[in-house]
Amino acid sequence: MPYLIDGHNLIPKFGLRLDSVDDEMELVSILQEFARLKQQQVEVYFDGAPLGSAGTRKLGNVRAHFIRLGQTADNAIRARLNNMGKAAKNWTVVSSDHEVQGAARANQAQSISSEEFVRLTRNAMQTTPKTKADDKKLSAQEVDEWLKLFRENKR
Repeated sequence: MPYLIDGHNLIPKFGLRLDSVDDEMELVSILQEFARLKQQQVEVYFDGAPLGSAGTRKLGNVRAHFIRLGQTADNAIRARLNNMGKAAKNWTVVSSDHEVQGAARANQAQSISSEEFVRLTRNAMQTTPKTKADDKKLSAQEVDEWLKLFRENKR
């Protein structure tokens, strides 16, 4: 089931800091891995985007909506659900905000708390079997050999 996520509500639940310059991109990185592992569509909403930064961006397999200053992610999520019509029932809204959860219920979408989503995400990342590519790490010696090779080719 695809997810609509209240980004700033979720950031601190992952132990990230809302006052960090890169808080939104740190969350997007986590969501990209989750979406990849679960093969789910993810849309995340962040409010407070300064003039010139607002808009929607496709960041890997996550669609990030940066809502302009003066508007709220809550209202943008509500509008997205309303625009979906009956299809909203196929989506899960992630937020611990009771108004956002209420909007999900009003549109017959599923709703889970941010805390529950963190548990779901961490579980997905811990239980996914590693691939051979994950186990293939370069040794310090191999790294040195590659660096030497690139330096020689640069000359």
